[in-house]
Amino acid sequence: MLNVVLVEPEIPPNTGNIARLCAATRTRLHLVGPLGFSLDEKHLKRAGMDYWNLLDYVTYESWERFVPTLAGASFYMLSTKAKHSCYETTFKDGDYLLFGRESKGLGESLLAQYPEHTRTIPMLNPDARSLNLSSSVAIVLYEALRQTRFGNSSSNP
Repeated sequence: MLNVVLVEPEIPPNTGNIARLCAATRTRLHLVGPLGFSLDEKHLKRAGMDYWNLLDYVTYESWERFVPTLAGASFYMLSTKAKHSCYETTFKDGDYLLFGRESKGLGESLLAQYPEHTRTIPMLNPDARSLNLSSSVAIVLYEALRQTRFGNSSSNP
């Protein structure tokens, strides 16, 4: 199973969309606080629709509470500041894909701690700052799924 990690997400509809994506792909969702909203917020539930009961998710109060989860795990931190593309990466089942806040991404100090674990999604327009968080998660998650589960087949896993 792949793992999507949202570190301090701020916008409920993005998290709801990502939850729906994770439910549909049997991917575990990790929500690392502080969260910018309540998990019972109606916008979050609406964006995730009726998929919350299908979702495998875990919440953590803080980065410090989450970081032991990464001990011995393979993980990638997605950032516009990374030098290596997610398409240059060989993903494996069990990998963790980490994404930061919508407004600031993952913190500079965090990225500096793990430079070999940072990846980016290439963009053709150099004037574009970034992609939407839920779009970014979908792009990277489906690349990881293509490599680990889908192979060259278009059938469901």
